[in-house]
Amino acid sequence: MFSKSLYTRGLQCPKSLWLKKRKPSVITPPDSSREAIFSNGDDVGSLAHALFPNGKEIVFEGSSFDEKIKQSKEWIEQGKSVIYEATFKYDDVLVMVDILVFKEGRAHIYEVKSSTSVKEIYKNDVAIQYYVLNGLGYEIGSANVVHINSDYVRGESLELEKFFAIEDISEIVKEKQKDIPSRLQDFREMLKGEEPNVEIGMHCLNPYECDACEYCWEEQRGIPSYSVFDIAKLKWEKRFELYHSGITKLEEIEDLSPFNEGQKLQILSEKNPQIVIKKDKIQSFLSTLKYPIYHLDFETFQQSIPQWKGISPYEQIPFQYSLHIDYGDGRLEHREFLAQEGSDPREELVKSLLQDIPQNAMLMAYNASFERGVIHKLSRAFGKYSQELKNLASNIVDLMTPFADKDCYHPAMKGSYSIKKVLPALVPEMQNAYKDLELIHDGGEAMSAYASLHLLPQKEREAYREALLKYCYLDTLAMVKVLEKLKEAIEK
Repeated sequence: MFSKSLYTRGLQCPKSLWLKKRKPSVITPPDSSREAIFSNGDDVGSLAHALFPNGKEIVFEGSSFDEKIKQSKEWIEQGKSVIYEATFKYDDVLVMVDILVFKEGRAHIYEVKSSTSVKEIYKNDVAIQYYVLNGLGYEIGSANVVHINSDYVRGESLELEKFFAIEDISEIVKEKQKDIPSRLQDFREMLKGEEPNVEIGMHCLNPYECDACEYCWEEQRGIPSYSVFDIAKLKWEKRFELYHSGITKLEEIEDLSPFNEGQKLQILSEKNPQIVIKKDKIQSFLSTLKYPIYHLDFETFQQSIPQWKGISPYEQIPFQYSLHIDYGDGRLEHREFLAQEGSDPREELVKSLLQDIPQNAMLMAYNASFERGVIHKLSRAFGKYSQELKNLASNIVDLMTPFADKDCYHPAMKGSYSIKKVLPALVPEMQNAYKDLELIHDGGEAMSAYASLHLLPQKEREAYREALLKYCYLDTLAMVKVLEKLKEAIEK
């Protein structure tokens, strides 16, 4: 039996479909971030029900698909006009329609997505639903995608008609119908045979990164963890061109002419490992600094459904910062802020930030465009602090600059200038600093943890709060240590 998710998986890559059905052990289970995306989709889907109120819902748990199909049919025969998760099967294809609305005897399909646009895969998702309902004899009035309006800004309350956008894709879906029977037949024939030989390519990554990549790339083809696919800022098409020409390792590249200077440096450092220190460029960067330096790092999270006034869907909401103050004479002071979970953290964070940082202070951030963006967004949201916040933003220096410009490069950075790569390369004693942390090891985990913090039992919540503080502390301490290494580099 096919589902709409299996059908769209097959469209992305037939081999992925075969593996999912015939060799599921090689499929990588979803990680915490992927699980969070699924959960978020469920929340958005449930909220969308209010656009079509008073419907009947087919509950996923507690019944078989046959029972769900029977219940859906009974409600339709009883004249129910709105059904959530209405379930149907035709041509051995099972679909559950997020929202099914009957008007004047015609069925209207509404597929709900937590995205802010209509993607091609969503059109295929709706197309297979249309195929099943049409095959069962229902007259279909329209086929639609309900998605989030990215321009929406929440007021005092959530306005669903403005939060959601509905796009009618009926004509596109109708056009796709002619290909569905043959595709289904091809999939069925393929599933009867041996594992298909499908070469890796862009389909491995688009529209989603396939959960069989580890099997296809590493196990079957022996592509190393660091390969031509990790060449910085190289278009994916070019990476695949190298691979298809028989090159997987950077040291196998002979012709460097297609690459920019930074890429050449990355490649050459694999052929002949060397540390690059452009003292004049680093000195020029350091000469712009004045002490004390306030090393600043924010942690943010997002809400697909904005809970507070002035928030847009998926806006970066700061909830925490760490501040290491380097006085330039060996003294180092640390300050921090972590908002109470469950309420809008922004204004309290602003107050604390302005209290901790003088207006004329020199701030330093790693990838400063992010910190500037957060501060500018806060300045627009809270007018009474606007000028003070803008002053802070204008004083931020980007510690990433010497590394992004390849003025300082170590082979261990492997083409990256992320602080997670720079820190262990320059400060070996901190090589496992992030790995040794408990509970929170990266920004994604910090984001997910804070978003669900208010749902945790007290003891677990306290453990996660402590972990968040330690993680953010390490981010700014890392900046202090990296800056020290830059200064040492020009003194040698």
